[in-house]
Amino acid sequence: MLPELTFPSRRSPVVCLHGCVASSQSLASVIGMGILKKGGNAADAAVAVAAALNVTEPCSTGIGGDSFCLYFDARTGHVRGLNGSGRSPKAQTLELMQSRGYTKGSPTPPFHALNITVPGAAACWCDTIQLFGSKKLSLADILEPACDLASGGFPVAEVTAYAWAKWTKAMREVGRELGGDFLPNNQPPKHGQVVTNPGLAQTFQEISHQGKDGFYAGRIAEAIVEVIRENGGVMSLEDLRSHTSTEITPIFTDYKTVRLWEVPPNGQGMAALIALNILENFPIKGMNHNSADYLHLLVEAFKLSLADTTHFNADPAHVNVPLEGLLAKDYSQQRAQLIQMDRARASKEPGIPRGSETVYFSVVDGEGNACSFVNSNYMGFGTGLVPKCCGFSLHNRGAHFSMDANHANCIGPEKRPYQTIIPALLTEASSNRLLCSFGVMGAFMQPQGHVQVLLNMLEFGMNPQQALDAPRVFVQYDAASQQWQLSLETGVEERVAEELRRRGHAVHWPVAGHDRAQFGRGQVISIGAWWDPASPPSDPTHRVLWAGSDPRADGCAVGY
Repeated sequence: MLPELTFPSRRSPVVCLHGCVASSQSLASVIGMGILKKGGNAADAAVAVAAALNVTEPCSTGIGGDSFCLYFDARTGHVRGLNGSGRSPKAQTLELMQSRGYTKGSPTPPFHALNITVPGAAACWCDTIQLFGSKKLSLADILEPACDLASGGFPVAEVTAYAWAKWTKAMREVGRELGGDFLPNNQPPKHGQVVTNPGLAQTFQEISHQGKDGFYAGRIAEAIVEVIRENGGVMSLEDLRSHTSTEITPIFTDYKTVRLWEVPPNGQGMAALIALNILENFPIKGMNHNSADYLHLLVEAFKLSLADTTHFNADPAHVNVPLEGLLAKDYSQQRAQLIQMDRARASKEPGIPRGSETVYFSVVDGEGNACSFVNSNYMGFGTGLVPKCCGFSLHNRGAHFSMDANHANCIGPEKRPYQTIIPALLTEASSNRLLCSFGVMGAFMQPQGHVQVLLNMLEFGMNPQQALDAPRVFVQYDAASQQWQLSLETGVEERVAEELRRRGHAVHWPVAGHDRAQFGRGQVISIGAWWDPASPPSDPTHRVLWAGSDPRADGCAVGY
């Protein structure tokens, strides 16, 4: 049993001039920095970090999962994006699910093979390099450091060791063994134990030489289909061969002087934008940080935005998602009027507009390009199903599909499910100048984390590290009790927790130690000290990068 996780130390923000990487694993951050120093850009480094995190934190992320990225092109000033999530198998119909006894009231168990959609990460990595990369480094150059890490070994970090053991136990409780790729001596590794993964190194080498075909055809694809079908899934080789990433048009909203960019559906980025639009109707700057009034307002805005998002978010290739209406300022004004400052809202009804485990990391390069990237297995090791001799587990993102035939996110063939993973970028609203590349991972915490970290900086003048260090709140709807549950992190004052209870919130306080994982793990890289009204005028000859890395994870920000 690991000792209780404490938070006794402090960190200054990292400041640098030429390039910066922030991730949840220090070894991955250093690998990203190495790619920048070799002449790669932010996109190249992001893929190198994604691969390294697959090695060092397989209980959160990997090439057997999905990914999304937002890319700021310094040359054009444009924000571009990639949806790297996979689709359900062609054979996976609602009728098939019902024939196996799965219904709205009795859905598929979370770790079942039927929850495996086509893993989109491999294609997203390749496409990120192709669309946004420097063209100075090959795919093999970019994946080589992660290959070396997997074959040569790495010491497991503290928070990762805890999660590794936690999710190994969850797998065993459903009768699933992860195998030697993840369990040396048939046990999850301890903090500081050196672990290798030769199967993953071989997978990366095959992708290095063959590109996407190295994953979606041939040996690896056959191993994926074999383990899925052995465990009751219906994925075929054709499902894998036909997979493509999708270049997306990012969505945004303006909040005062800044513009927040998010990924569109099937990602849940609109939840952050709707919440910001609602909050714009209230005098936040006049409230004390993490006061009862401020947290009550945040939570009520999150309830409204999450109710809309869980109702409307789905694959836009199959249903119409009324984004224009949901993001309209007059709609947010109507929703804001539902908030009562003295009473918690119990309902989770959506409005009517017009018309658990993930990694997030950020890279800004010396040219001013930024890559905001997120990669996920969903629940720890995902399904825990490991294709033979491949060194990665397959995710369970399809668990987010609905079994309700009338729901926009209902299961169906070749559909992308509701995705919680969302990277973010922040620009100046008037000029579109890049201000920040950031994100906070953690299921439905992600949009809530985006809003809290942004407001910590913009409204309360915190630097990136302070904005990540500050105690957070997390609200989610519990279907069993039919009630919104509010978690408050250690550091929120007891009198605030009691006042929120008085207003009708179901409060869990204080949430401490490893349980703080529910508040997500963020990374921030900011261009200049735009959050600080007292900062000196910017020097056009020196573009200072300010970075922070979440203390709830094992990582760090590094720069040069």
